[in-house]
Amino acid sequence: MDFIEGEILYIDKPLHWTSFRVVNVVRAKLCSRLGIKKMKVGHAGTLDPLATGVMILCTGRKTKLIEKLQAGKKEYIAQIRLGATTPSFDLETAIDAEYPISHISEEMVQHVLRSFIGAIEQIPPIFSAVKVDGKRAYELARKNVDIELKPKLLVIDDIELISYNMPDITIRVVCSKGTYIRALARDIGVALHSGAHLVGLRRTRVGDVAVDNCLNMDEIDHFLNMNIPLKIKKKDTI
Repeated sequence: MDFIEGEILYIDKPLHWTSFRVVNVVRAKLCSRLGIKKMKVGHAGTLDPLATGVMILCTGRKTKLIEKLQAGKKEYIAQIRLGATTPSFDLETAIDAEYPISHISEEMVQHVLRSFIGAIEQIPPIFSAVKVDGKRAYELARKNVDIELKPKLLVIDDIELISYNMPDITIRVVCSKGTYIRALARDIGVALHSGAHLVGLRRTRVGDVAVDNCLNMDEIDHFLNMNIPLKIKKKDTI
């Protein structure tokens, strides 16, 4: 494999890791193995620290494929807790409000989920990387600056209830680029006349790349050792 010229790596991002950290660690390992000081490495779609699953990394000239790879459909398994909300729509921030859930039935959840299939408008979370006047929304949110984000058009291709164990539900979602599953959790809570936030997220597929075909971070060293031959220095002759 020629990582300097360009290769594509499929990584299963660990819990609590930022996408930036994954890229930096892989880049450092590549540079160390290749005996170089720097190389171009990028990813085709970020994942929140509390999410795990498929991340596609590109090196060298293959970074030109990032935009194309980002356009691939995404599949997620999401665990949503009903009856409470948080400012970030996930566990990054503390619960700020609680709502009744006694009126919610499994049939009601199934009906609400079906209503999200197709083209929808979604307002991104304020704790996100969306830019507002040149600044990231999360930077302004952390400073308690009031901001209003515009809704974005996206497509939910499929949504399926996997488990119903109140107050938690687990769903499978197939969606277009730019979908915030945290925001979808918020909107599902509203549609159920309650509140909701995301408590677990795993990206199981990007385009044709399934998480079962991805490398864990603790497998990277072995993978690189198997695919990048060490340059053996010739001994000086007497």
